[in-house]
Parts: sequence; C-alpha cells; structure tokens
Amino acid sequence: MAAHIDEEITFRKLETLLVFMEVGSLGRAAERLGTSPVSVHRALHSLEAGVRCTLFRQEGRNLLPNDAAQALADVAREVLRQMAEGIRSTREVAGYAADRIRIGSLYSLTSGTVPALIMGLKLRKPDVQTELVLGSNADLLLKLRDGAVDAALMGAPEAATDIESQALFEDEIFFATRAGSSFDGQAEVDLAQCSDERFVRLTEGFVTTGRFVDAFRAAGFAPNVVMTTGDIFSLMNLVGGGIGCTLLPGRIRPVLPGEVRLIPLQPRFRMPHKIVVAFLRTRERDPNLLSLLAACRGYASQLPSTPGSDPRRG
Repeated sequence: MAAHIDEEITFRKLETLLVFMEVGSLGRAAERLGTSPVSVHRALHSLEAGVRCTLFRQEGRNLLPNDAAQALADVAREVLRQMAEGIRSTREVAGYAADRIRIGSLYSLTSGTVPALIMGLKLRKPDVQTELVLGSNADLLLKLRDGAVDAALMGAPEAATDIESQALFEDEIFFATRAGSSFDGQAEVDLAQCSDERFVRLTEGFVTTGRFVDAFRAAGFAPNVVMTTGDIFSLMNLVGGGIGCTLLPGRIRPVLPGEVRLIPLQPRFRMPHKIVVAFLRTRERDPNLLSLLAACRGYASQLPSTPGSDPRRG
C-alpha cells in the first residue's frame, strides 16, 4: 500500500517551492506566481507541516532553504514533470487536444461535405491528422458515446441530452427512379399512387431509412421492398439497374449515376431533416473540436438555404 501523503502537500505548493528556489526571494516568487509574498510564505511553511520537518531557516528578513528543501525540490521537479506528461497522455487517449481527430460521417457526405470540412480544419490545424470513420446514424451515435470518434457528421440525433450539435444544412428526400421509367419527367411524385412499385432501401439505422419509413407512413401503405443494402452508393446503383425505386436525400445529387433521376415528392411526403456535426457535451472545450466547429460554420455560411439544392453537399 502506498504511503499516505499529507493533504498539505499539493501540486500548487510544490510549484511555489520550485519558483522560490529558482528566484531566491519571497517577493520575486510572488511576482512570478501572480500572488502575494504572504501567500508564498504561507505555502512554503505549510509544506514543512506536510513533510513534518524543517525546510527553511530565517536569517533576518530572508528565508533560506536547507538541504531538505533542496531534496524536496528535486523530487517535486520530477513529480510535476511526470504529472504533466500523464495529463497530456491521458487527454491524448481520450482524444482531447491530440495530434489527430477522428471524424465519423454518413456515406452520403463523403463526396463534398467531408473534403470541404477537412480542408477547413487543415487551414486552422495543419498538424492535426484526420481519421475518417463511416457508418449509419445509429452506428455514429454509438461510436460517439463509446469514444471511437470525436465528432460525427450525421442526421440530427433525437432525444440525446448528452450530445451537442451544430447545424450544417437542411436536406430533404426525393423520389429516385431509373431514367426512362414512367416517373421520369414528372414534376413531382404522389407517393400514395406507388403501392404497385418495387422499392429498394438502406438497412436500419440510417437517417435516410427513417425518412423512408416516415414518408410511406404518410402515404398509408407498406412498400414492397425487394432488397436492402448497407451503403447509399450501392442503393443508387440498384435503382439505376432497374431493381426498384427508392427515396434518396438531395445531398447525393452530385454523385448520382447518369441513369438515375431524382424527382421531388408532393409536399405532404417531403421529410426535411438537418445534417449536423455532433459531439459529446463533455468535449465541447476540446481545441481540435473547436477548430472543426469553426470550419463547419465557415462551410455552412456559404451554402444556400434551399434544402437539397447545393452540389457541394455531396
């Protein structure tokens, strides 16, 4: 069992001892520490009480350290160095102010939004390495809470009191069909008239899946889903290959295959949703996150307000 250390011995008092040993006077030590000579004197004598031996002798108005004070100073210097290193490594393990940042993202944001934000972050933090982790909304929320990512570009999480978020833009879903289908060329699609169509969709956990379910609930029927897939690029290819129709967010328009058409839904089926950068509330002061948030604000300020309309939102 480790020996008990008296509560009178604190890191602050050890720092005071080291400064006093370096400058040699109470007045100069107080000036360096931003305190008063009386406070320095009190701290030094409380160290004597803590170690239970004499550390100083009084000669006139001067306080002079003895050999025991020098021995304690040597130990204090190493203790403070190791503690500072321990705090640094602890924060690095937790992702705070480390030389890397782990950003989670939806697949649909990788063609435009992610590169733009990483470039914005590099301008502010050129030495920070970026690691990208892709997943569904549900995956990213779990990774945030587990500490596997530092921030996530995702659909705004609901009822997540431990999560803070900053809005990037608002998007909405569109009807996606193969070029040349009976829907191609329509101004808007009445989803309630699509009960005989075949559909493909993403697996559970994606923000697009949630909007898909909500839209068909509004349409009043369960769609005939013939296939599901785990990423949005495969989903677009399934539509282009004629496997079925689907609902897709406007942000994928820049990478849409040439054989796929996006058509607006009638207003009652439109499902606006916010895309945000999310992070744990306990991480809100982390310097790397603050730089990422600044890059996000710069990116968001350049986007138009119409949902799903800007090609940079890939």
